[in-house]
Amino acid sequence: MVGKKPNGPIGIVREKIFGIPVDRSVLFTNHKRLYKKGIEKRQRKLVIKIPFIKPFLENDEKVLLITTGYSPLTSFEKYIIGWFFIYLKRSLFIFTNKRIFHVPTTPIYSYRYIISQIIYKHCRSISLNGSALTVTFLKLGLSERFIGFAGKERKRINELLKSIPIKGKLEGATVRTNMCPRCVSILQPVNNQCVKCKLKFKTGITAKLLSILTPGGGYFYVRQYFLGMLSAIIEIALFVLAGLLIFDISKGVTSGIWWLVIILAALTLSKTVTIFHVTNFIREIIPQKKIGAA
Repeated sequence: MVGKKPNGPIGIVREKIFGIPVDRSVLFTNHKRLYKKGIEKRQRKLVIKIPFIKPFLENDEKVLLITTGYSPLTSFEKYIIGWFFIYLKRSLFIFTNKRIFHVPTTPIYSYRYIISQIIYKHCRSISLNGSALTVTFLKLGLSERFIGFAGKERKRINELLKSIPIKGKLEGATVRTNMCPRCVSILQPVNNQCVKCKLKFKTGITAKLLSILTPGGGYFYVRQYFLGMLSAIIEIALFVLAGLLIFDISKGVTSGIWWLVIILAALTLSKTVTIFHVTNFIREIIPQKKIGAA
């Protein structure tokens, strides 16, 4: 006799995957809470990306959904980097029964030792419109917008948002807060190191000085190596051209003066863009040294 096909994964059902506590009834199901093998396959691939999350989770906290998207873009970045944001702003979003973890990643979704949290009870509303997730906090009504959420999870996110405990008490409410990747404590953005474990973070002053003094130096400092190489090539080329023009001018070739002015203006613009851009990366709070998840 043929039995009814089970609506769920076959085999031993465990509460953890790779040591990470999960709610399988949500993680592996669609927006109608029906188990789908394709959903389980994708979620397992994303779980492999987040072993670092274990120490951040509270005892009664479980992962409900993992998806991909992008960090918020400033107006400056929209006009300067354009479509290139899909490589620079990639992030993982981990929904639990208490909060959303926002994890900026490399283009292949590897951990960059940067993590922040959005606590549900500190939010006035969380809504997904198309591919954009808008979070409005109780504190001062401030909002953040995350874009590019994966289409495979959008219906599931909308259904999940109906059940999470939003609209808590204003007392003690915060906006999105960064967490220390070493000791998992809340970080104060005014400090250049974690108050608890003394882990040091990269500073805006150093990023700006390196951007001014070294071709591509600011980008290398914030570990944006591709941008660093691109910036270095452009700036070195401009320096070489400026040097050749100065040599010609010293020989009496006055027509090179205007070209020198143009090149120096281009070099100044390149440096200015780099400074503004690396300053935005610094706001992510990047550790000076790469560390383990624990």
